Amino acid sequence: MTQNKTPRKGWILTGPALIWTSIFFLAPMGMVIAYSFFRRVGGSIDTSPSLYNYQRIFDEPVFLDALKNSLEVVLITVVVSILVAYPFAYILAYRVPPKWQRPLLLLAVLPFWTSYVVRSYSWLLVLAKNGVVNGMMQTTGLISEPVSLANTRLATVIGFVHFFTMLVSLTIYASLTQIPDSYRKAARDLGASSPMTFLRITLPLSMPGVVVGAFLTFVLAIGDFITPQILGGGQELLLPQAIMLQVQRRGDFPLAAALSVILLVIVIAVYGVSAKRLTLDGK
Repeated sequence: MTQNKTPRKGWILTGPALIWTSIFFLAPMGMVIAYSFFRRVGGSIDTSPSLYNYQRIFDEPVFLDALKNSLEVVLITVVVSILVAYPFAYILAYRVPPKWQRPLLLLAVLPFWTSYVVRSYSWLLVLAKNGVVNGMMQTTGLISEPVSLANTRLATVIGFVHFFTMLVSLTIYASLTQIPDSYRKAARDLGASSPMTFLRITLPLSMPGVVVGAFLTFVLAIGDFITPQILGGGQELLLPQAIMLQVQRRGDFPLAAALSVILLVIVIAVYGVSAKRLTLDGK
């Protein structure tokens, strides 16, 4: 009797979430996928299924360039974010007294409480020709004339790294704190130096946190439209911007849907590659 009630209770508890997900995620996603096989002809939509939009995407250099630019910017962001976040997470986990770790974590997540748009425009002001960075470099004599930092790929990467470094730090910190301290002590007792202990014990066991942070950064950055638009200034077309251009200016919803499906396929592919390590406990 109890065994029969358990599955029924499980369906009752998970049913609302499954219904919500089906209505507001699976159904819209299915519509986008279906729409990607339609075709815009003049001012109307031809609903005859075809691969016209996908063929066009891979035939026209502008869309391939947008895809390449997106992947390059996101991969650079992921690598730099990890390189910046790992030392911070390591120091926080192993060098900061436990009583100070929570306050520092709170300070680390404070940027997430600020509006995304506000943070982007703040970086635009910092990187402008009359901004803080140019002012400091001119004051110290590094440059004689202001350099163009805003409205560049560099500005987009800087904005992304600022936004996502703390996210990666949290996932790495969570992974580091789950490593038993006895492992590191045992390695030192067996004669391993500090660098060897890090390379053989700490780094491998913390890789799940690195992979989780890298995956989250990849997913959030590759679909981001705001930061490249504000900090990049439209000088370099990324895939989300290409999608918005089709929607806002040309009204080509089938082509925008096809571009969105390609974006989804990329995310699924990245998830498939990193799925085995997408747990903080490494299981």
